[in-house]
Amino acid sequence: NFAKFLIFKLPATTCMTLQGKSCLKCISHKCGKEYPIPVFEFNCTCGNLLDVKYNDTPSQNLKEVFYQRRNPQGSIFNESGVWRFRELLNFCEIDTEDLTQCSQHLVSLDGAEGRQSKPYHMSKVAKFVGIENEKLMLQPEGYNPSGSFKDNGMSAAVTHAKLVGAKKIICASTGNTSASAGMFAANENMECDVYIPEGEIAPGKLSQAYQFGTQMIHVNGNFDDAFTKSLTAAKESGSYTVNSINPFRIEGQKTIPYRLLEFLEWKTPDWIVYPGGALGNTSSCGKCLMELYEWGWIKKIPRIAVINAEGANTLDVLYNGKFEDTELRWNDGSPNTELIERYYTKMNDDGIRPKTKATAIQIGKPSNLLKGIRALEYTDGIVISVTDKEMLDGMSVVGLNGFDCEMASGAVPAGIKKLLHENIMKKDDEIVGILTGRQKEPLLPIDYHNEPTNQFARPPKR
Repeated sequence: NFAKFLIFKLPATTCMTLQGKSCLKCISHKCGKEYPIPVFEFNCTCGNLLDVKYNDTPSQNLKEVFYQRRNPQGSIFNESGVWRFRELLNFCEIDTEDLTQCSQHLVSLDGAEGRQSKPYHMSKVAKFVGIENEKLMLQPEGYNPSGSFKDNGMSAAVTHAKLVGAKKIICASTGNTSASAGMFAANENMECDVYIPEGEIAPGKLSQAYQFGTQMIHVNGNFDDAFTKSLTAAKESGSYTVNSINPFRIEGQKTIPYRLLEFLEWKTPDWIVYPGGALGNTSSCGKCLMELYEWGWIKKIPRIAVINAEGANTLDVLYNGKFEDTELRWNDGSPNTELIERYYTKMNDDGIRPKTKATAIQIGKPSNLLKGIRALEYTDGIVISVTDKEMLDGMSVVGLNGFDCEMASGAVPAGIKKLLHENIMKKDDEIVGILTGRQKEPLLPIDYHNEPTNQFARPPKR
């Protein structure tokens, strides 16, 4: 595998045609068109998504700077688990040591985003999946202010929205994005419109968004339908999408693996495991690892494992060749997009709709599919699916360790258990899983524990 990494062709990491230290660049190697940072559009004219690119290679001396900032000395930007790493996502091109410039440009919830996020050993989860406790760590992102990983990316996306003068932020959501977008919009005195699939959003997450003053727009359909409508609305003057097609969302979410790697003293594990929905986290982790490896900050590439829900398993189907016996690959920047279109047509024709109780990953057409495929190919990654019951067991065993996570996060221990059983992961592998959010759907654990046949059920006594 190591030889593979040496010959993998990295996309150009510098901006060749534009002035400045950063730019946006089309992810397609055939195109590669560049755009200035202050733009509202996040699709290239060729139709592909954009990456944020930086000209400079950051000094490894920054590792010590980041560590020292863990004592924030009164600065919310040092306290922030996102902006503590601001030199690695300096698309605003500010003097990162000038706290006045930081306060003028960087958006933060008083330093709370990512602040408490780090990996933990969870002995009962390790026993459940069948591995020694010291070999497994899980990083709960539910400690973020709105209760999910979304705050990492939203802080960066709304920073860019502020840079371009946006007045309204717009998103489609099954729950967590709406809560995070609403919280940041309220904090920055912006309007926020949320497009939600009617009847397919967790009430606990919906109530958060209402509380922050968001305007809900109900869409008759699923998340994919709501997402399409939201992108149309985002084309209006002054409006700005904060869904994960936004490359600045991806930049902020890179700090999830930054914190993981910093905790491990920048020594990489064998595996990093995520639930798979829109694939923003998979994309951001892949981009993070590509950059760190090229900069010489890490010496080994961890493998990414993405865990789909069986009822929303588009990535599993396409990546593993379950449609037309053809495996979808990045193919050096020339993926088989016609295969994707044919599968999406089949989904529409056959009435295939994403269906899982894990609403956070109930997505049939992942908006970051191509970036996700790129991350998987670069890391020699793997994709599997698990059932709703397996996810609920995973969610519940995390709770027995005194940590809270939502059902979609339960895909992580469930997937690790399955991969160890299939001998894809090895007993001596070092594994870190990302628990993407906390529990906001109260009926799920209540129903789980009221069913005595469930593995970890604690039914009430009468």
